[in-house]
Amino acid sequence: MTTEASRVHAFTDDALGDLDATGVASAIASGDISSVDAVTAAIARAEAVNDRLNAIQTPDFDRARGFARSPGAGVFAGVPTFVKDNTDVAGLPTDQGSLSINATPAPRNAGFTDQFLSTGMINLGKSTLPEFGFNASTEYETLPPTRNPWHTGYSSGASSGGSAALVASGVVPIAHANDGGGSIRIPAAACGLVGLKMTRGREIIDAHAADLPVNIISNGVVSRTVRDTATFIAQIERYRPVAHLEPVGLIEGPGTRRLRIGVVNQSLPDIPVDTETQAAVSETARVLADLGHDVTEIGLPLSEKDLEAFRQDFVHLWGMMGFGIQKFGKRVMGPGFDPTKTDALTQGLSRMFLRHFWRTPQAIWRLRQSEAKHHRAFADVDLMVSPVLAHTTPEIGHLSPANGFDVLFPRLLAYVSFTPLNNATGGPAISLPTGRTSTGLPIGVQLAADHGDEAAMLEVAFELEAAKPFRRIQDPD
Repeated sequence: MTTEASRVHAFTDDALGDLDATGVASAIASGDISSVDAVTAAIARAEAVNDRLNAIQTPDFDRARGFARSPGAGVFAGVPTFVKDNTDVAGLPTDQGSLSINATPAPRNAGFTDQFLSTGMINLGKSTLPEFGFNASTEYETLPPTRNPWHTGYSSGASSGGSAALVASGVVPIAHANDGGGSIRIPAAACGLVGLKMTRGREIIDAHAADLPVNIISNGVVSRTVRDTATFIAQIERYRPVAHLEPVGLIEGPGTRRLRIGVVNQSLPDIPVDTETQAAVSETARVLADLGHDVTEIGLPLSEKDLEAFRQDFVHLWGMMGFGIQKFGKRVMGPGFDPTKTDALTQGLSRMFLRHFWRTPQAIWRLRQSEAKHHRAFADVDLMVSPVLAHTTPEIGHLSPANGFDVLFPRLLAYVSFTPLNNATGGPAISLPTGRTSTGLPIGVQLAADHGDEAAMLEVAFELEAAKPFRRIQDPD
């Protein structure tokens, strides 16, 4: 384990080295290392840093060692990984980040787990998330938080905060994440990673998401390189082609087409964007212009009136999900569910929904209409560049449910303001670690595209990565 001040990482001269998932898979395929070597190294790294990061919910090291002796096929055959603990893995409990669940081992994999593991990756266990993924920081009322490896005094983001901390710290090169309001992109931004939320329906739909009136949930990965994310998408497409979407295919580098790119660097109504975040967006826009793209400042993708309605509607859906857990948790989560043990955020969301339950039909209708409005926003641009979050990564405690709902929820709204739109509309978006704070923490910048156009985003992401290589946690500043 290496520590500089409060920076923690596990990179060392072992079988994993500083390779990304593509590099580890190539080393295994060539015989330079074995899958046993890779898994053994990842376990040693996990044991070296997890006491300080608290990113592993349930280790599954013994089974991982066994799987490594006979790895399956796939582009990432033998590469160690983790699955987020809101997704079923056969033989492991799914705790959903909550003390309210008395989870027993899942009898089978979730559909997406099979798709995820079709890449050949070997699962080392379950990564942490905040309760039911509702928070934007992986923190708890009474348990230790998951910490950011770039500085352990800061949040790792959420809800895929455990996966992000494990990838950023070098324990594994790639890990499962999912996104219902920014939960891939937020921890990617906080931890200096690549985090892509795909077009709705690109991957196998989560069983719980299928029951929502608006499916806002997308599964994917967090990674340290664009090529790992691009390779992952190409592989899961081969596992299950999607008839209604143009295939992304394997994107292997920058494209040749120069794009029309709109830059959104203004605040949402009543939510200011801090100066360091604005500077990161502006610098990314400058790099894109230098690369020959047609870069133009544009307004917000919806009118101020539509944005305010969207915010109210998404908050209502958020509350409805909290109410659903509190009211129907025994049916959804199992008979051991105890609603008195949920945290202040879950309980507050439920109360908020009940106060305004009569808004539900209109909120759902308007959220469903947002898909068409999102499509129209790309009539004059190919991509949009914006902040991922309205301000830089907060310190541990700022977004803790221990603050109580009335303190926490306004802070969440002031932090998570740009990402939810793509969840409701179903459009793709990616967080790239192109910026940094004055104290050395990563800042993510978001690229968004029209439905189905992940290829354009990935090609531009490759360009940005080459033009201004992403910082590495193991390098001195």
